[in-house]
Amino acid sequence: MLTPSNDPLDIDLLVLPETNLILIASVIEPLRGANRIAGSEIYRWRIFTPDGAPADTTSGIPVPAHAAFRPDKETSPLFVLGSYNWRRSATTAMKMQLSKTARHRSMIAGIESGSWLLAEASLLDEVTATTHWEDFDDFSATYPNVRTVRDRFVIDGKRITTGGSLPTVDLMLEIIRRRQGYSLAIEVSRLFIYEQNGAPAEALLMRSTTGLRMSDARVAEAVRLMEENVEQPIVLARLARRVGVSARHLQTLFQEGMGVAPHIHYLALRLNAARRKVIETKASFADIAAATGFNSASAFSRSYRAHFSESASETRRRLRRRQPIAIPESGGRG
Repeated sequence: MLTPSNDPLDIDLLVLPETNLILIASVIEPLRGANRIAGSEIYRWRIFTPDGAPADTTSGIPVPAHAAFRPDKETSPLFVLGSYNWRRSATTAMKMQLSKTARHRSMIAGIESGSWLLAEASLLDEVTATTHWEDFDDFSATYPNVRTVRDRFVIDGKRITTGGSLPTVDLMLEIIRRRQGYSLAIEVSRLFIYEQNGAPAEALLMRSTTGLRMSDARVAEAVRLMEENVEQPIVLARLARRVGVSARHLQTLFQEGMGVAPHIHYLALRLNAARRKVIETKASFADIAAATGFNSASAFSRSYRAHFSESASETRRRLRRRQPIAIPESGGRG
């Protein structure tokens, strides 16, 4: 699940009663967005509940289930989602089912309170894990065999845990990044943007990097400059001077805050801008190359194919045949 691939990935969701609707959406919506932007079904999911009835969410909006959770030898990743009163689902039968299915699953994730159920089934023993910050101390005391850490999400071998809804979005972006690359992860992150009218510019989420956390104001400023200078990219040394640090220090800040080097992020921004033009306009590829900072159509073509595993002309033909799913959404529409 966490290695580069464009093959369809099937994911099973076990949704416990009294799960927040936003928690379910935090898993599904990034995958749905990835499918839409990629123009193909690279992610598929099924929802299961303990009894097969629609998931009873805390908002009172039921979510239909595919079937009751009765695992056999499925190998697809399993995400266990829970918010409140998870103990009602921690029956002996459920714990046995989880233990049985864990022998075959490529990955099992405890989403928010789902981590409690995994720990109760002894599936997090000697594993580094996290949970919701409100429950952290109780979780650590209850399960001393779990190496509990305060983090938004943790991936440890075949186990994943998250600390809430927004950390789950971060997790899904990380899965997309590892499977399809940094460029698609950025585009999916743009779907989850909220900008408060009248807020100071420096407080606004960057339009292409929501979910990719920037804790340093200098990194945020560098990203803003990148986004404003797609057509004529700024060289690293000049970019660093503009934000008041050395080029080497900016590289360090980017690596620590974004997980990638500045040039990788900059190239992803430019290629995503190019891809939107490929899909949404009839502009020539030479014009698109010039508008996104490439010094030649051939350089653009090579870089585009390397990132998207197809040529720009192949993208245009393929996605225009599937236009209802293919046109990328603008930030804020989800």
